[in-house]
Formats: sequence, C-alpha cells, structure tokens
Amino acid sequence: MFCDYGKSVRVWQGENLLSHENITHFVTTRSGGNSGPPFESMNLGLSSGDNPIRVMENRRRLASALGFSMECMVTSWQVHGDNVRIITRKSIAEDISYRKIPRVSADAMITDMPDVCITVVVADCAPVLFYDPEKIIIGIAHAGWRGTVKGIAGKVVRTLEKKFGCSPTDIIADIGPSIGPCCYEVGPEVINDVRENFEYADELIKNADNKGHGYFDLWQANRRQLLEAGLSENNVEMSDQCTMCNQEIFYSYRAEGSKSGRMAAGIMLNSRDQ
Repeated sequence: MFCDYGKSVRVWQGENLLSHENITHFVTTRSGGNSGPPFESMNLGLSSGDNPIRVMENRRRLASALGFSMECMVTSWQVHGDNVRIITRKSIAEDISYRKIPRVSADAMITDMPDVCITVVVADCAPVLFYDPEKIIIGIAHAGWRGTVKGIAGKVVRTLEKKFGCSPTDIIADIGPSIGPCCYEVGPEVINDVRENFEYADELIKNADNKGHGYFDLWQANRRQLLEAGLSENNVEMSDQCTMCNQEIFYSYRAEGSKSGRMAAGIMLNSRDQ
C-alpha cells in the first residue's frame, strides 16, 4: 500500500510488515525529492548520472520523513548475484565509502542490529524484504532475473535458518514494486536459464514464441522460492505494482534506459529504546 510521510515523500509499504511497530520499511516512489529531469524527483541511485549532491539530499529527505538518520542506511554494491552478507558493526566499519554511507558488496543483506537500515536500489528488479518477529532479524534482497534464477530469495531464508536459528514459518517476506509479467519481455538467454533452474518454468514464462522470446514472471518466481523455502502463504506478500506500467510513480530501467532514477528499498529494526 502507498503511504505518505512528511510533506511529499510517498513510499510503498507491505501490509504484513506494517503491522509490526518495531521495524521501519519502505520502497520509494518518484515523489518527494529534489532531482531534475530525467531523474525527477526522488532519485536515490548514485550511478545513473544524477548530481550526487541531489541524491544525497534525497536520501536525507527520505530518512528524515521516516524518522531516522541518513547515516543509519547501509547500501550494497549490487552485482546481480546471490551473495548474502550478514551486516555487523565490523563489516560496516570496513566498508565506509567516500559517499559517507556504509556500502557492502552483496545482493542481499541480513542484520539483527537496531538502527541499521539495510537498503538496495532498484528500477525494475524486485526488492524482497524479510522480517522474523520471533528472532527479531531483518533481511533484504535485490532480485533481478539473474539473482532470481540463482535462488537469492531462498538463500536468504536458508541463511536466516542456519546462522540465526530462524524458523521459515515465522518469517514474513514482501516482494516490492518491480517489473511485472505484463511487461518483462525476455530473450533466449533468460528463458534458457529459467528452464534450467525451475521445474515449473512453463508457469513462469508467459506467451513464449517460436523465436525464443516470452514474458518472465519475476514475482511468482520469487514467491515460489519463498514457499519452497518453508514460508507460509499468508506470510508472503506481493505488491502487484509493475514499475514499467506505472512510470509516473516509479522508475523503470527497461522503459527509460540507464539514464534514469532509482528507487530505494530498505528495512530497519527500530531502536529498542523506542
């Protein structure tokens, strides 16, 4: 669902996660920033050509509207892989970048530390947000087609089990706004990888033609992974918001190209003092 904060910051938030007051989470929209065309206005990505001063101001506005400090944000150097990084105070200290926001190399992050907002940037790829209310652990994944084929969502769940003793049936997961099966046309490379890695590939590739093209259902691919990893159906929520269909609300790399803005998706355990 869409929620408004401050004067103009609008974010998408999952209803399941919203019911837990000890976490803050979000997937941003275009609204509430200060970037100019073609990035208007809440661009949160530093790699697409926007003025970094404006991007950092957008990050500050986002954090302020949601009630935390920008310095709480930990972003990842995303490589479209399946690396899951456990965030500790030591790992944050080792990865401080010149941008003054801690940055780690990973497409998924997990932490049990309060006041650390683990954050990914997206513009069609699916952000997957995780929370275990029993163990008080959070996670986030950047799931493009490569990460999805490699099973990154399921890998986060298995890491939560192995490293933190989480039970999959306790874990809540939200698949945020991303490109939908209505728009995500893919070619032979993607389709072949999907067929090699999913027994139910025919359910994930829509309207395949004889030239090797079809439409990949990124949402269902990640949802099925989560269910196979042991999450209950009631604990897996999908936004059903297609970024390419809704370019007035979200950024879309597929529609706009590399010189376009990026949304941020994040989740944070609120301070135990709150």
